[in-house]
Amino acid sequence: MRRNIVVVHRYLGLCLAGFLIFSALTGSLLAWYHELDSVFNPAMVQPPATVEGAAAQDPLTLAQTVAEHYPDAYVRFVMLRQTPGQAQLMGLDGEIDPHTGAQADVANDEVYVDRFTGEILGERKWGAIDQGMKNLMPFIYRLHYSLALDSLGEYLLGIVALLWTIDCFIGAYLTFPPRRRQSTVKDGNLLRVVGNWLTRWSPSWKVRTQRAGCKLNFDLHRAGGLWPWVMLFIIAWSSVGFNLSEVYNPVMGTFFPFQDREEPKPSLAQPQFTPAISLIEAREIGRRLMAAEARANNFSIIEEHMLAYDPAKALYRYVVKSDRDIRDNWGSTMVYFDASTGEYRATYIATGEAIGNTITHWLFSLHMAAVWGTPFKVFVAAVGLAVAMLSVTGILIWHRKRYARLIGRRRTVSKKLAPNENRIIELMLLK
Repeated sequence: MRRNIVVVHRYLGLCLAGFLIFSALTGSLLAWYHELDSVFNPAMVQPPATVEGAAAQDPLTLAQTVAEHYPDAYVRFVMLRQTPGQAQLMGLDGEIDPHTGAQADVANDEVYVDRFTGEILGERKWGAIDQGMKNLMPFIYRLHYSLALDSLGEYLLGIVALLWTIDCFIGAYLTFPPRRRQSTVKDGNLLRVVGNWLTRWSPSWKVRTQRAGCKLNFDLHRAGGLWPWVMLFIIAWSSVGFNLSEVYNPVMGTFFPFQDREEPKPSLAQPQFTPAISLIEAREIGRRLMAAEARANNFSIIEEHMLAYDPAKALYRYVVKSDRDIRDNWGSTMVYFDASTGEYRATYIATGEAIGNTITHWLFSLHMAAVWGTPFKVFVAAVGLAVAMLSVTGILIWHRKRYARLIGRRRTVSKKLAPNENRIIELMLLK
């Protein structure tokens, strides 16, 4: 059985290796997405210094300026959180043709605005690398989660993540010491048996640095997969959650309860691009509804983060950072309400309401290095490099074993042919 599992691990690893190397290296960069994006786009993301004492404009006032500047698009979301030294971010989207259902393409869907002057500092079509370096980090993001192939790439990498999750357990099992014969493990002292097993397992955690070549490569592959195993599993299974929810949701839902997954409002027959309630009114309604939810569900609001509008459902989403959120720089507590009447529709609280949502929120946040600041970003980037190393060392192990098998087969064939070859030589000499 163990030999068969080794074969499965070997060829499953070979099939996944290229994808894992690619995703691991891009993921290591994405741990520093905002920092690197600021390096590549300082004039767009970081506006020039302002006069001391100057007051920043209201984000929704800036949103109205942006809407007037882009009459063929609508403002999809406004970042309400204002970060010193950072431009104000607005998201745009094209309108949907009610007859064809096709959404108009916009030249740029992200706009950065100076918070003090209202000047548009830059714009980009998120992920479009043909716009140059200003889209480098968004393009790397697209490569990471979909190979820049949109839904096709998402499904492909979702399948890769599912197979990787399974292989995590296979790899861990193969580090366990082989089972001893029954006669050698009969012992009435359970602690002694377990201690003996752990002693035999301990070499799997070590790298024999004094050795070189094949043994060092094997140790790096085995120990390099054991030490960060928990994080490897977190990244693999959360990737299934990101890209293959058709598998993730039923599996997690079998074991853990989730908050109501029903849509807060069905889609309209025709999208409503001009809501009856303005952005400024919507923010006030969102604040009121969120305050009521905070009292009812016993959480505290730290700061507001975003106001988003969905024309397909005529629905507003008001997002804040609360003491239920775990991410460093992003809020995940939100209320939904009708954009025509202001009627409350739904609430989402990331943690503390349903264990399934809490676990999922933690998995996703750990995957994105969105918690515990810079030290954890360093750790996630290092794990990404470790995944690439595991894939490379796995390929080298396979290549060495394949070469050894080929040599063994040639020797076997040579031994079988040797007597016949000698007989032919004898016959030639007799002639």
